[in-house]
Amino acid sequence: MIIGLTGKNGGGKGEVVKFLQERGFQALSLSDVIREEATRAGKPVTRETLVELGNRLRKEGGAGVLAERIFSRLDPEKNYVIDSIRNPAEVLVLRRRRDFCLIHIQAPQRLRFERLNQRARENDPRTFEAFLALEAKEAASADSNNQQLNQTISLANLTLENGGPLRDFHEKIKRLLLDLSKKELRPDWDDYFLGIAKMVALRSNCIKRKVAAVLVKERRIISTGYNGTPRGVKNCSEGGCPRCNNMAASGKDLDECLCSHAEENAITQSAYHGVNIKEATLYTTFSPCLICTKMIINSGIREVVYSVDYDLGDRARQLLEEAGVLLRQIVASQSLHI
Repeated sequence: MIIGLTGKNGGGKGEVVKFLQERGFQALSLSDVIREEATRAGKPVTRETLVELGNRLRKEGGAGVLAERIFSRLDPEKNYVIDSIRNPAEVLVLRRRRDFCLIHIQAPQRLRFERLNQRARENDPRTFEAFLALEAKEAASADSNNQQLNQTISLANLTLENGGPLRDFHEKIKRLLLDLSKKELRPDWDDYFLGIAKMVALRSNCIKRKVAAVLVKERRIISTGYNGTPRGVKNCSEGGCPRCNNMAASGKDLDECLCSHAEENAITQSAYHGVNIKEATLYTTFSPCLICTKMIINSGIREVVYSVDYDLGDRARQLLEEAGVLLRQIVASQSLHI
């Protein structure tokens, strides 16, 4: 789960970060990227410096550059709370993760000003007029690379009001966590098995294209296969396949290829180990070729789920349909990214 925070000064974003840290979330801030840059440049870490440097980084590296640097640090096995999201492009970067949720922390203007006075940081505005002027400056800008808080807030999935006692605010955060946990995006079974197939493909020793297949029965993996030279033959990546090592054009000299296809290997591995694959589902990263299609049909596989269309697969698709084998494509935007 990745919770992003946006909102205007004094709303209570820091309190949310503290609350979530105490519950195991890793805290990150886009401002930390700017602070690191300021430290490297030997500049004082003041509000003015951070705003100026942040705007410059966006102009040089694109409006989403701060989020890109944070995004590269994310571990898919951890929960995060990310603070200081102030530009719409940063939201778009973080939304590449399906488990990202942007929360707007909101409180009345006068109350937020009073909170800033209470924390008494050196660069916080001292008068309400100065506070309003700073807020207007950070809310919008003619330059899309600068802070665009109003537009960023408009992209929030949810708003948390923080205008009352701290105890009530903590209860709101708890309810939010429970709601998000119930809605947390788990991969469905198609995403799950295709994601595993993508990992299996990394074992392929073919130097032209890495493909993998996973055979599943009753939601249990019974066999896997990836493309490469037969058992006991020199690996394709070591010179074992003349066609691949000659870098033949797609669709050419197929009779010289020594590599077994992923679907072929998944099926023959099942036979080798005496595993019944009748009525199984085959998940494959590419739609099957004609030869593999005939093996799929004759082995009793009832369904094929794939990610990418094979260039020469039209006749294979027709044959699967005629034989009554269900064929489904899960497009890239739906599949699990690993």
